[in-house]
Amino acid sequence: MAIGHFPVPAMLLTLRGRMNKPMASRIVPAAKHTPIVFVFVFLTLSVCFSVSSNKSTDPAPAPWPLQFHSILFMNYSGALEIIDLWYDWPNGRNFNIMQDQLGEVVYDLEWNNGTSFVYTLDAPKRCWTAQLEVGILRPNWLDGANYLGQEKVDGFLCNVWEKVDFIWYYEDVVTRRPVHWRFYTGRTAHVMTFEVGAVLEDTNWQGPEYCFVNKTGIDSTLHKPEIASMRPDGIPRANMRLSI
Repeated sequence: MAIGHFPVPAMLLTLRGRMNKPMASRIVPAAKHTPIVFVFVFLTLSVCFSVSSNKSTDPAPAPWPLQFHSILFMNYSGALEIIDLWYDWPNGRNFNIMQDQLGEVVYDLEWNNGTSFVYTLDAPKRCWTAQLEVGILRPNWLDGANYLGQEKVDGFLCNVWEKVDFIWYYEDVVTRRPVHWRFYTGRTAHVMTFEVGAVLEDTNWQGPEYCFVNKTGIDSTLHKPEIASMRPDGIPRANMRLSI
């Protein structure tokens, strides 16, 4: 499958959907990808219950607050970035304001209907859009993660979980706030602030008009390879179609 002119691997298109699902709902028979998967999940429910009951004493990660604001320090092989993250589940929206080191500010606005707008506000003004098959992460997207034990990271004693061999999630043992997460690529997020209940004003959630109507003088291309870096939830942006 492709978005615009860019091929999109099936794993990347469905990744957020996988992260939004508990482990049991992702069990499928080998070489089977038909609606029979629902029957298979039902038949294996007792097995899953038995496995989970053996781990009933393991701690579970706290669900994300329905609304919060967080500042994240991202590091990917020395490439540094600050992300100003606003999560707003009741209104079905998520906003990443991304600042590369000594670089431009890029705005990544996501909606629960799968629509995403990635744009700049400074000249040259640019925007690209995407329509994904799934929306933003659910508050309980970590359900079914595998508990790995405790580890001290960034000066905090944390419980650690892994999910779908994609993300390792570190949560403070005492406060249960997220402290750190790491992706299979080696990219890391360090949680600098975490404000539960903080909400960004509605006027800031509207994408600029040039995301919807092409106008003379508006550059609708984004060529910089660093713009293709990953969101805090690990979903790449490189395969989005440029708005024209």
